[in-house]
Amino acid sequence: MTKYSQRGSTAHRLVVVAVLGFASGLPLALAGQSMQAWLTSSGVDVATIGFLSLVGLPYTFKFLWAPLMDRFDVPWLGRRRGWLVLTQLGLGLSLWWMAGVSPSESTRTFAMLALLVAFVSASQDVVVDAYRTEVLQASERGTGASLTVLGYRLALVLSGGVAFIWVDPLQGGAWTWPEVYRFMAWLMVAAACFSALALPRLPQVPKVSTPAGNDLWGFSSVVMVVMVGVVLTIGLGPAAMTVLRESLCSMDSTCGVLSVGGALERGVFSLLSRAFLESFLGGLTPLGVKWSDLLALALGLACTIPLATWAARAARFETLLGGLGSYFQQSGARAFLVLIVLYKLGDAFAGSLMTPFLLQGVGFSVAEMGVANKIFGLWFTIVGAIVGGLLMIRLGLWRSLLLFGTLQMLSNLGFWWLAAYGKSQLGAFVLPALNWGFVTLNSPTSVDGGLLLVIALENLSGGMGTAAFVALLMSLCQQRFTATQFALMSAFSSIGRVWVGPLAGVLATTVGWPVFFLISTLAALPALVMLWWLRVTLKTLEIAPQMVGDQGD
Repeated sequence: MTKYSQRGSTAHRLVVVAVLGFASGLPLALAGQSMQAWLTSSGVDVATIGFLSLVGLPYTFKFLWAPLMDRFDVPWLGRRRGWLVLTQLGLGLSLWWMAGVSPSESTRTFAMLALLVAFVSASQDVVVDAYRTEVLQASERGTGASLTVLGYRLALVLSGGVAFIWVDPLQGGAWTWPEVYRFMAWLMVAAACFSALALPRLPQVPKVSTPAGNDLWGFSSVVMVVMVGVVLTIGLGPAAMTVLRESLCSMDSTCGVLSVGGALERGVFSLLSRAFLESFLGGLTPLGVKWSDLLALALGLACTIPLATWAARAARFETLLGGLGSYFQQSGARAFLVLIVLYKLGDAFAGSLMTPFLLQGVGFSVAEMGVANKIFGLWFTIVGAIVGGLLMIRLGLWRSLLLFGTLQMLSNLGFWWLAAYGKSQLGAFVLPALNWGFVTLNSPTSVDGGLLLVIALENLSGGMGTAAFVALLMSLCQQRFTATQFALMSAFSSIGRVWVGPLAGVLATTVGWPVFFLISTLAALPALVMLWWLRVTLKTLEIAPQMVGDQGD
């Protein structure tokens, strides 16, 4: 009996990864677009919403605790399954708790709970990614990636689309956002039951031979350094503001009101406008405060990351060091990390403020956005995921990544077109009232044709691009360190989605929506250059898709 026959049939494995994709995608919108809609309806400003995207930080640092999930197993349920049940129950509890807090009256508490949801969600992703990589055969990865994307997008349809209709007081069921979050909490409990009962068991793999205490102490040391970095970053905010103020005061003796004329005469900012100077450098407006916060954030990261690396080595965090060391031994490892960061960067820029853009920037209703963005978008997502998997079989990994990446970049121009020309450019059609049980429209709803076209292109290209991207990540993992290595790569892939949020919020406020979406389109170009540069190595992965690190195990 082979190791794969012990894990159930091919159909069983593919159904399981689809369901786990759904469980993985469900909390993402609840700490992203749905949370943004809740914040928007509560009167929170766009720049603050952009900064609150930082609650997704755990997605970029999950590789720090992923080694613990490689090293230790939760008792009784076997490898990976115990961690899945634990994290899914934790998500149910966190979402229920978050539902009881007002985002406008207790913004800081709300943000901390959203951060908790993101932390447990990122932890679930670590285990889901590792389980999927280990349970699927190499020949099943393309199909498995497509089904993962399908389940993931279906979850986003529910938590980030149907939910929008539920909360619309005129068209939907007149739910409140807390009621939506409590319902999603129960769905995560159901996912935990599925994981406990339906997942095939995985065979045990050899553990790292170093003492377990080293990993626990190493993880604790890294956490302490990160906490110091957070405190340092908070303290750098006022310092950054002081630096900006003093810099401007040295340029203009008045210091009370920025005199652009003096700066222009000295040739210091000859290419910058008065409005940009006052908002970006002035420190004299709320927007200026946001820019100084971005500077503080960058400085804090520049200090924290080297310190965390030193702490991991000093404390002998062997599972982390071994997993990362094994990954970096393969050819082109660092270049692949750069590609992973860049591949979804344009998408991340365009999607980081999608909800406030469609609601405030263009003026669509909540129900209209939910219908177009998620209900109709669902079918294009399904087509994109399925077509992406089928095309990968014919095109191979490299050509699929290049084609789908190009389509992702071009889809961003649709949002620029909406921002520049507004709605009603392609007419509209009326969706009749409906009652499907899980979603209700009390009266006919007008759906803008331009919105539907843009959403269709985005979902189609995004589904194809994500399917190829997930297949790439699976092909680069070594089984002994699957959780650590996949977490590292997926953490890098989420850098754009998380870290562009603060910049996107302030940038959109400064330059306006049309220019913002042109920038998001240009942000996708470096990934296409990287793909061309790595084409030989990527074609080698197509010929030998087995995991590099497994050689010699």
